[in-house]
Amino acid sequence: MLTRRGILTGGSAALALGGAGIVVEARRAAARYARYSRDLRVPLMPPVTDRGLVRYATLAANGHNTQPWRFQMSDRGIAIRPDFSRRTPVVDPDDHHLYVSLGCAVENLAIAAIATGRPGAVAVTRDDNETGASLAFISDGMAADPDTWKMFTAIPRRQSTRSVYDGRPVPSADLERLRKSADVDGVHLALLTDQGAVGRMRDLVIAGNDAQMADRAFVAELKRWIRFSPSAAIGRGDGLYAAASGNPALPEWLGPHAFEMAFKPRSEADKYARQMDSSAGIAVFSAAPENPAGWIAAGRACQRFCLTATALGIRTAFVNQPVEVAALRADVASVAGLDGRRPDLVLRFGYAPALPYSPRRPVEAVILRNA
Repeated sequence: MLTRRGILTGGSAALALGGAGIVVEARRAAARYARYSRDLRVPLMPPVTDRGLVRYATLAANGHNTQPWRFQMSDRGIAIRPDFSRRTPVVDPDDHHLYVSLGCAVENLAIAAIATGRPGAVAVTRDDNETGASLAFISDGMAADPDTWKMFTAIPRRQSTRSVYDGRPVPSADLERLRKSADVDGVHLALLTDQGAVGRMRDLVIAGNDAQMADRAFVAELKRWIRFSPSAAIGRGDGLYAAASGNPALPEWLGPHAFEMAFKPRSEADKYARQMDSSAGIAVFSAAPENPAGWIAAGRACQRFCLTATALGIRTAFVNQPVEVAALRADVASVAGLDGRRPDLVLRFGYAPALPYSPRRPVEAVILRNA
């Protein structure tokens, strides 16, 4: 969902250290990764199975691409439970992003079910002291409306595009479509397109990034989730693939060294300044109540926003640093006009070419088997 750290600004120089052989192998590996990524995102075709619906659910946004979910299928529907073994306790100590990720996944699930003729009702669940979400199939659902169908077709194309955008404004009619798409009970969306407000949010993103980079535990946790090479991204099926952040893929033996050379406060601040200044606007999501149920709702609203943006040709990327640093949340709330509510997510949007897509674990790895 929700993480977006570009890290290898010095990677091209590091590649030169390995010579032409590394470049040739990198091209081959990139081609293998492109085939792998295409296979992950093959459009759903009838007959649609529960497994197919779960595959589409796993294409949702999620924090650090940890994919912190487990799916349980039954005749009644599909339940999603948190996978706490995939927590990121430094950046997400209260599991806020984990539950937002579940909300993103259940929204993908619900949209795909409606579009393929198997509609259901979404609910927040409480089972074995775990908060999760579920989709209960219903028999008398209506066909998907045009907006739902557009979101459905956008599911395999959505990505967090972590690059500089082209600065073009989003037309007002499309801004209104984005606003309406994120209408989920209990969730407030603030859309910021004024240059002054975007600039203030840029400064908060940079301040949050500076605070996180000064935290050794944060940097170590981030580094554990980076996949420097295509082979590592394919093999693990998770994490932050370097090329998906607009950075060069590197051999795994070289990647950590490039990370140490390139991941510096000044270069990161400059990068985020360019990215924020090139964006058409900022979306800030805030949910009530401030608990797992509210965070799941925020994820649902955010996923709908991102899918609608994708359908409109608009790119999105998370810049959550100032909501991850607790001391900055009040400032984010002030800029976004949230009247003291906790901001859940900060998302920039605009226009840019697509980047390589992030990896995903096989469906079999995320399905809970019934006893």
